[in-house]
Amino acid sequence: MFRAGSFVATRIDPIDDAQVQPNGVDLTLGDVLEQREPGRVGVDGKSVGAREPVADDEGEFHLDRGGYILQYAETISIPDNHVGFLYPRSTLMRNSCMLNTAVWDAGYEGRGEGLLQVHHPIRLERGARVAQLVLAEAAHEDVYDGAYQGERTEDR
Repeated sequence: MFRAGSFVATRIDPIDDAQVQPNGVDLTLGDVLEQREPGRVGVDGKSVGAREPVADDEGEFHLDRGGYILQYAETISIPDNHVGFLYPRSTLMRNSCMLNTAVWDAGYEGRGEGLLQVHHPIRLERGARVAQLVLAEAAHEDVYDGAYQGERTEDR
């Protein structure tokens, strides 16, 4: 069962009332990066290629066609017995953009990111609502304690 937006809001910081939706919470845009060097995903490990921030024009990013890493402004904490799913806000899709994300496991804490595919140039303002996090109840044996635990928080 998916949880109400009011429940999801208790797992996000900072939060504004306008972000709380009936079935989830909108996440806002923190920063935009471009990957400049290859990464690696292997059976014996992984690495993320070097990235550079995209220059903003007084808080607005002018993005041409291509792939970009969106970093969310909020810290997320996925509670035990839950799994998180992140979906793009429909306005991104209506503007020829798609946001790719992954499963957010129980126990994950951090300020995550997603891959924005831009198929037509767009301008995104820092702080704009770009995605919606929903939480579903889930059975599991362990909680997340991987390489991205605590990403972009004061602890890391």
